[in-house]
Amino acid sequence: MTHQNSVWPTELRLNPEKDRLNVTYDDGEKFTYTAEFLRVLSPSAEVQGHSPDQRVTVPGKKHVRVKAIEPIGNYAIRIVFDDGHDTGLYSWEYLHDLGMSYESRWDDYLDELEEKDLTREP
Repeated sequence: MTHQNSVWPTELRLNPEKDRLNVTYDDGEKFTYTAEFLRVLSPSAEVQGHSPDQRVTVPGKKHVRVKAIEPIGNYAIRIVFDDGHDTGLYSWEYLHDLGMSYESRWDDYLDELEEKDLTREP
């Protein structure tokens, strides 16, 4: 089978608490994403805006959980969160990129919260 993406997930597994998503890729990489991380870095226009200067820092999502994961074709998933957010389409490449840059993106997020006097607590 051929696919256009340079990375392809071989397994997606949501933990029983629904607060962590584990993804294994065909390149051997394995990533664990917290629901909070996926929610605050949603690729949706609501979070990302339509340009970098419109990007929103999303506070108060420390306890968010994944309600559902829906396949979108064979290139992405839609994650439905228990706070009602469901407009982000996470392509396999975007998820892989999030995994590769998890620490720096998380640190940047925490710095943004601090700079804007926001908190992870709801």
